[in-house]
Amino acid sequence: MHQDLPERLLQRAAAPAVNPRIPGIRSLHSPGPTRVPDAVMHAMQRPMMDLMDPRVGALIRACEDGMRALLAAPPDAHVLFYAANGHGMWEAVTANLSARGRTLLMAGGGHFSDSWAMQTEVLGPATGTTVQRTPHAEGHPTDVAAIEQALRDDTAHRIAAVLVVHTDTSSGITSELAAVRRAIDAAGHPALFVVDLVASLAAEPFAMDSLGVDVAMGASQKGLMCPPGLGWVAVNARALAFAEQHAGARFYWDWVRRVSDLQYRKFCGTPPLAHLAGLEAALRLIDEEGLANVQARHARLAGAVHAALARWAEAGAVRPFCKVAAARSSSVTAIEVRAGIDPEALRTVARERFQVAIAGGLGPLAGRVFRIGHLGDMNEATILGALAGVEAAMVVQGIPFGDGGVAAAARHLVEATGGRSAPAQEG
Repeated sequence: MHQDLPERLLQRAAAPAVNPRIPGIRSLHSPGPTRVPDAVMHAMQRPMMDLMDPRVGALIRACEDGMRALLAAPPDAHVLFYAANGHGMWEAVTANLSARGRTLLMAGGGHFSDSWAMQTEVLGPATGTTVQRTPHAEGHPTDVAAIEQALRDDTAHRIAAVLVVHTDTSSGITSELAAVRRAIDAAGHPALFVVDLVASLAAEPFAMDSLGVDVAMGASQKGLMCPPGLGWVAVNARALAFAEQHAGARFYWDWVRRVSDLQYRKFCGTPPLAHLAGLEAALRLIDEEGLANVQARHARLAGAVHAALARWAEAGAVRPFCKVAAARSSSVTAIEVRAGIDPEALRTVARERFQVAIAGGLGPLAGRVFRIGHLGDMNEATILGALAGVEAAMVVQGIPFGDGGVAAAARHLVEATGGRSAPAQEG
């Protein structure tokens, strides 16, 4: 029947479609990228503008002001944007805070603090900067006592900054920033306080000014509900002065160069207009819901996942990776599996058969955990659907789990949203 068709066309016809239609939607529970709301997508579809159009300046100012408010930044803080992901923003910090003969103290906290340290160490020979890491116990948050001791030991004050990842996406562990601030103060050390908020902004409480954070950085693809590609950093006057006086050669990443009223200098070239339009829309959504409500929603949905996991863990095949309940993230939950269980096979079944996309383990946790993201544009129905999809995938894979996980999550949500209604009166 197909004798006249070239062989390559026959092969193409027989191959499965790369993007077959999915009825409904695939439930995205990666901890990044997260679901992009329709309002953000529509905003990004607006036509490009002439760079001298006053609307471009208004858009940039709206994003700067919105981020400054979201961060509760001090009046002297500058918000700078980059066409970059989180790793790019790490390099922005390194480029501006590295100085010959100085040290950057990396607070051990998991895969992402290790990755940030390794990236900074690669640049060390060129900048004359060393990296010092504090020890970290797997499954636990950052060791604040180790930070304080390292600062006390640094009597020459060679440590220029303490770098902390607020939420380690790979392990689902959130460290307490107020405790780090107290440790720096207790040591009487002048080090700058730098925080990675990539996985925590808008999910966990954060106030740059009251925490005494000098530099906060992050990216667009998680709690900000935008596509990947837009990085940001907030820099107070103290950190900007350090960069101006001490840092070595840099250009694209240079904070001092970007602090300008000129749009071209703000972005070291053409601004990423579509991403800025999306961010403006996302910030408006957060403002309309109210930041306190956004954070409460994240805590509520995380609690539902934790309630389900507590029931699943009763069979002994899965358990929370985070060993400290108070440090379990509002953004993502890492679930450790028993030896012999393949979390990647579980992910494939969940995604392809039940339309629930979850994340796998990274770095030393590869093959040991799977992760359920619960941040960004998400609600009670989406989290319950995700938990049901994961349960279905565990059934397919023959992974034993305790009964009643979804029901426990539902009960948690009932209580967290006001409890049960009073029974109706008869007659």
